[in-house]
Parts: sequence; C-alpha cells; structure tokens
Amino acid sequence: MRARTTALTAACLALALASGPLAAAGASAAPAPASGAAPTPRSSTARAATGPDVEALSAAIAGLPDKDFTAADIRVGGDGTWRGTAGVRDIRTGAPALRDGRFRAGSVTKVVTASIVLQLAAEGRISLDGTVQHYLPGLLTEDFEPITVRQLLNYTSGLKPGPSLGETVDDGYPHRFETLTPRQVVAGSVAQGPAYRPGTRQTYGNIHYTVLGMLIEKVTGDSYAHQAQVRIFGPLGMRHTSFPVGADPRVHGPHNRGYDWIDGKLVDVTDWNMSDRWAAGDMISTTADLQRLLVALFRGRVVPEPQLREMFTVPDLPGARYGAGLERFELDGKVIWGKTGSRPGYATAIAATPDLSRTVVYDVTATDAKGDGAATAERFGYPAFNR
Repeated sequence: MRARTTALTAACLALALASGPLAAAGASAAPAPASGAAPTPRSSTARAATGPDVEALSAAIAGLPDKDFTAADIRVGGDGTWRGTAGVRDIRTGAPALRDGRFRAGSVTKVVTASIVLQLAAEGRISLDGTVQHYLPGLLTEDFEPITVRQLLNYTSGLKPGPSLGETVDDGYPHRFETLTPRQVVAGSVAQGPAYRPGTRQTYGNIHYTVLGMLIEKVTGDSYAHQAQVRIFGPLGMRHTSFPVGADPRVHGPHNRGYDWIDGKLVDVTDWNMSDRWAAGDMISTTADLQRLLVALFRGRVVPEPQLREMFTVPDLPGARYGAGLERFELDGKVIWGKTGSRPGYATAIAATPDLSRTVVYDVTATDAKGDGAATAERFGYPAFNR
C-alpha cells in the first residue's frame, strides 16, 4: 500500500512537470456508475507543441478506486494543459469523483500564512529581522535566544514540535473531535526548551507557522482566518477556500470523502477537528482555487518585491531546501518550487517552474496520506524524479 502511495503522488508531479507530447484537445465524462463500481477517469487537454505526458498521467489515475486511493483530481497548466479526475466521491454509493470538490489542503496553508506575513512586512507593519520576543512578549521563556520572523518563515527558529492529539491517523482517530488550541500547542513547545540555536539548522514543522499565525493576529488585531479572506482569498477570487469555524470538523460544500486504513478496515476520516493545525495546515480549498493562488503568487500579484524573494530564498545551511513557505527542488536540471500538504484522507500539492511554463495542482484522497506516501509527497517525490 505505501509503495503504491509513494508511486502515485510522485508520478502526478513528475509526469506533469516533465515534457512530452500533448494530445489533441478533447474532453470526456463518464456516466455515474452503479453502486460500488469504478468510474472511468475523466480528462481534458488543450493543444500545444509540447506538454505533460497525457498518456502516462491518465495511466497514473486509471483504476481508481483501489486500496490506496479512492479519488484523484489533477490540474496541469502552462505550456499545454491537462485535467484528470478519477475514482469515487463516496465508496458507499460509488458516485463518480467530483471535479473541483473541496478538500483539506494541509500544509499548503503555509503558503497563505507566509504570504500574509510578507505583505505585512511590505506594509512596514513588521520587520523580518524583528523578533518573536518583541512582537509576542511573554510567549517564549528566557531559555530562548531571539528568534526572528524570517527564521520562523524558513523553519530555522529552533522551536521544538508542540503536542498533538495523535502522531498517526490510528492514534488520532479516537480524538478527532477534541480540541487542542494553537496556544496550547505553542505552550507545549516552549515548555520543552529550544532544540538548537536559531538560524543554525533548518527543521520543517508546523510549530513555526503556528507562531506566525499568532503574530498575524497580534499585529493586525484581527483573526487569522479573516486576514486570509481579505488579503488572499477575496482578491484572488478563491471563492471555495476557507477555514473551519472554531472546532467545526466538517468539510462544507461539495467534496470527495477521505478514507484511511485503521485496524485493517477502510474508515471514513473526512470529519475531523483540525484546529491544532490552524495557520500551519487547516485550510480547505479546491484545485481551481489553488491554481489561482499559485499563478498569482508567481506573477507577483500576492506578495510584492522585494518580499517575494524571501519565498524563493533557501538559507545557506546543510540540507536546507525551504524558503518562506515554498520548497525548492530540481528535475533534470529544471528548478521547481511548490508545497505539499496532507491530512487524514487527503494529499495535496502545488508546484511550478519559476516562469510558469509548467504548473501542477492535485488532490488525491489517499488512504495512507499521513504515512510513508505523505512523507514522499512532502519532498515532492525526489526518489521518483531522480531514478
């Protein structure tokens, strides 16, 4: 199961970003299957000289649902476009998977959080060299050296992970309707003391962006969710992107159900209180909305220069690969930037070349989204790209 998860999440990005012949324009839609039957994948393409390998992409999503995935929705843009949707919306009814259904975008949320912080920096309301101790006095103990806003953005703050209600889906499932607030998460992190001196190491984790969410609220005097709406979602026309209200565990609006294997049984994990992930991973979105975000961000419509350069600047540290909210990697010498995210039942990615000659956004309802497959997707499928 985990090997298959690794293969598909990596393949979606690798095949979409690799050049290949693009089929002629066309579209097809499968009729709704009988209960329990697998629908035929639906795809559409636009004519171009070169583009994504449509045949390979179609093969990657064929045969869904299976034991590892129940649905996939993939959107490729740039020099040639391709759309692919496969699988089922609900395994009980066998209804075909939705195009542009809502899903939990997980850590793709960090792109929004970083964008808001960088907007505030552009407005002169914060300094990236300013410290957590200055903006959020009393949050950290005297055990901590000064931690800058920039070090939060690029994961070099030295903060340890905070508590959670379960490190795995199996552990967290019994607690899925409980609440662990961001302030409780940060307090638990601080109580452990620093992991290392700020700026000396890059360690990816949610804690950095949980503190950034608190910083946004302190500086603006407004809720993080409302700032995301008025600064990002509204201006970009991301009409189907939002954050849950309070501890609401539901995904509102049309969506594909998410599933995970728990104790040998395929369990519906769609309803889950994600409040502890908050500014680090609580966003609900669609592939269409994330495509708007990706393109607008790379075109400089979300974060102005020079702050935008922070997103594409990796600190000069061993093994570092993250800028402010985005990750850098190479495929056959081509630089690609993006972000992945995973929540129980859902695995998501956005990625593009700097010139937007190729973009990809996908969401798959993966039955091992937080397992080995998620770890591979979090690194953009490096093993698959380099083999």
